[in-house]
Amino acid sequence: MPLIRLADVSIAFGAHPVLHHADFQLDPGERVGLIGRNGEGKSTLMKAISAIIPVDGGEIWRQPGIQVAMLEQEPILPEQATIYDAVADALGDIGHWIAEYHRLSEHAHTSEDALTEMGRLQHQLEAQNGWQLQQRVDQVLSRLNLPGDLPVAGLSGGWRRRVSLARALVVEPDVLLLDEPTNHLDLEIILWLEDQLLQFKGAILVITHDRAFLQKVATRIVDLDRGKLISWPGDYADYLEKKAAALEEESRHNALFDKKLAQEEVWIRQGVKARRTRNEGRVRELEQLRRERAERRNRQGQAKIELEQAERSGKLVIEAEAVSFAYADRVVIRDFSTSIMRGDRVGLIGPNGAGKSTLIGVLLQQLQPQKGTVRHGTKLSIAYFDQLRAQLDPGQTLAEAVGGGKEFLEINGQRLHVMSYLANFLFSPERARSPVSSLSGGERNRALLAQLFGEPCNLLVMDEPTNDLDMETLELLEEMLANFEGTLILVSHDRSFLDNVVSSTLVFESDGKIKEYVGGYSDWLAQAKQSVANPAREASLAPALPKLPVPKKKMTYKEQRELETLPRQIEAMEARQVKLNQLINSADFYKGSPDQVKKTLDEAQALIGELEVAYERWNELEALAESLSR
Repeated sequence: MPLIRLADVSIAFGAHPVLHHADFQLDPGERVGLIGRNGEGKSTLMKAISAIIPVDGGEIWRQPGIQVAMLEQEPILPEQATIYDAVADALGDIGHWIAEYHRLSEHAHTSEDALTEMGRLQHQLEAQNGWQLQQRVDQVLSRLNLPGDLPVAGLSGGWRRRVSLARALVVEPDVLLLDEPTNHLDLEIILWLEDQLLQFKGAILVITHDRAFLQKVATRIVDLDRGKLISWPGDYADYLEKKAAALEEESRHNALFDKKLAQEEVWIRQGVKARRTRNEGRVRELEQLRRERAERRNRQGQAKIELEQAERSGKLVIEAEAVSFAYADRVVIRDFSTSIMRGDRVGLIGPNGAGKSTLIGVLLQQLQPQKGTVRHGTKLSIAYFDQLRAQLDPGQTLAEAVGGGKEFLEINGQRLHVMSYLANFLFSPERARSPVSSLSGGERNRALLAQLFGEPCNLLVMDEPTNDLDMETLELLEEMLANFEGTLILVSHDRSFLDNVVSSTLVFESDGKIKEYVGGYSDWLAQAKQSVANPAREASLAPALPKLPVPKKKMTYKEQRELETLPRQIEAMEARQVKLNQLINSADFYKGSPDQVKKTLDEAQALIGELEVAYERWNELEALAESLSR
């Protein structure tokens, strides 16, 4: 018996149909990957299934009594709550009791009333199997490295997604809806999430651009294509093969259809002689052909991503020799040396907070190492795609933001109108005239790429460029980077993207050590696994192979105090970072005095490193506390 069934469902926004008489069924135990281009309506479909929005026609049937949980792309969370409260809140009344008991237990020594209330809550929780649910809350928070006492208000987009993911997982629902669950997660947590979903007993419907994640998790692919839901049994690799064949067949069918329609249109216009001999059946058939042609929605054209390439740089691009960099008492980079040559494609792998942004800052000479030297080659022209800080002015139209106020752009010697240039990134003229504030996540990322690629460069530095891009655009971006004659430095948690783009990887290992491997993610993983057999190498394995803390009987008072105060310190630093980013991205920022501009930029850069140190220390203390509580 299905859990959810869609029958003849239609949804439209104005004249744009998102679903057109679509059918779909989700059965128990299935793990379905929902794919389709940006803007096709995947998130809309999920919201309809979870009853957040109504449908215009047809029916969505849900098995009576089933529980559905959803991770949205931009989650709505209780702003006045702590992370612990927000996650427990997903469990309903029992969750509220768990959250209140947790809050009181933190301050029970200060009030007799608190102890009395804890006793009452304890009785309620025991009667409703609440302690098992409390354990589930604690486990999910620990696995996602979420500090329970940190306020939800002020959390960044990545942190909010992790909280929303925790809310969905803690419920253990019958149906789990996940909209881009791997965005902003590091590799270690993505691998953990894969294992969790493989063990999940309910049904899963997931939207993701992460092809490795999709291949590992999905047992069936459903393609949302021009308003229709088309089911493809098997994994993602099977889908790719069958979809290519289906598109080829569709193209042949459309060509034959159009040829017949053209012939019939010629016949109907042949004049008096033809009208005397024509039969009414053929006329009716022509009218039907016209209706079918009018209803046929052709596939949207492919993006044409081109990068404005500067003149060739010198053979040597960047040389680092015996570089070390530390924040306070934590070494982020230890005795690191490398030579990046023209044409190299270098990937950076490491967990969030490991120091990838710091390494980029050092290599680009934005940060001065405490030891060692960094030397740049000649004729460097650098373009830096930093999704966390690169901003488009929300008050401008897309054309104004990408064109910089210019009507024409020079791309590889070709003069292009800004509208034509944006059309290459799949933006219609109407969308190009829309304000930046109206862009979806995928559209914003494409716009950032369009803005970046409009400037000439021969060294391209990209920090997580793949978030929110559909798979076709991802593949085109991969092709563009393969044809790029310059040098690439890439930070990404997308394993397939790394495998397809980079020729070597720099992996953050223990104690600030960074080791270089030939090849992409899969090559590094294979080499790391081989080294497990060598005890001398075990301590230097990459972060995706978790480190175990040294056994201790209890935390020291200093460590306990540090664990309590770190969340508040991080919160303050994140709030300061938001203010600095707002200031830097304001229209008048660079009109100020050069000294003040430099001071603000230096503070913003230093804050990135300080946050990395704080995150890493927080993770260490959380892992220690968890190990001691077992």
